[in-house]
Amino acid sequence: MDDGNTPILIDAYNRAIRSLRVSVTGKCNLNCIYCHREGDREECSSRDMSADALRDIIDVAAEFNIRKLKFSGGEPLLRKDFVDIVASVSDSMDNISVTTNGTLLAGIAGDLADAGMDRVNISLDTLDEAKYKFISRSGDGMLEKVLDGIHAAVDSGMMPVKLNMVLLRGVNDGEVEDMMRYVGQYDGNVILQLIELMDFRGISEYQVDMINVERELESRATKTSTRDMHRRRKYFVDGVEIEVVHPIDNSEFCANCNRLRITHDGYIRPCLCRDNNLVDANGLSREELRLAYRQAVRLREPYYKTLEKA
Repeated sequence: MDDGNTPILIDAYNRAIRSLRVSVTGKCNLNCIYCHREGDREECSSRDMSADALRDIIDVAAEFNIRKLKFSGGEPLLRKDFVDIVASVSDSMDNISVTTNGTLLAGIAGDLADAGMDRVNISLDTLDEAKYKFISRSGDGMLEKVLDGIHAAVDSGMMPVKLNMVLLRGVNDGEVEDMMRYVGQYDGNVILQLIELMDFRGISEYQVDMINVERELESRATKTSTRDMHRRRKYFVDGVEIEVVHPIDNSEFCANCNRLRITHDGYIRPCLCRDNNLVDANGLSREELRLAYRQAVRLREPYYKTLEKA
């Protein structure tokens, strides 16, 4: 915890860095039609950082009072040493989560919880097998593995589990009600996140009018609230908590961003939507990593801006 003497990274727009998102691999066992792979640039290396390098980068972040950590990929559970990586940094972080496609989660959920994983986000865009195969470009049986992974995550206590449903026009935008019923069976231990499509792959024909989605939820909600950081609206409908995520052209999202990202090949990324201001953190000593973090923060600015410089 912050004792008042711990240095804090604050950018030129007065945004304090409190969160780190770390991609541990560029590899994935799915090939979803919308996936941006954490915004990977075309020239990125296929090499993943070692467990020791990941630990050093995360430990130095903790020195700046960054206590919230999210692992991502690719698919992070493809790494055979992932449980060990989580265990190696659990003492320096207050909150550790992972974003996963869930296909490998059932067999590892208990080990992850024991290693210090607090929570999981699981991608689940549809409950229909044929649509799942289309969206994920995968083979038979993968949807069932995801559903098994959700059960295992809840059973292991990594809650609330958040299900990430990217809405795709003409594909799954008519399934929100089905997904709400599915989530409802978990009695509040699972939250549904409806996510606006980020068009990194030239598939804008699938973008959904999220305003209409929110109007429908608003008309049915017994309660609403707003998450402070990104001004995300939450709707409570028939006992189900639904959060709507608008990353597109969202100046409030950017104005409140408190996150740095680490690419799987060892670069500090100040902004998901840019790849021209990355800071190389490969092969650095801990003192050099401290300087690299400071440099990355100096390069941060909101991608969608309405605020003036502080």
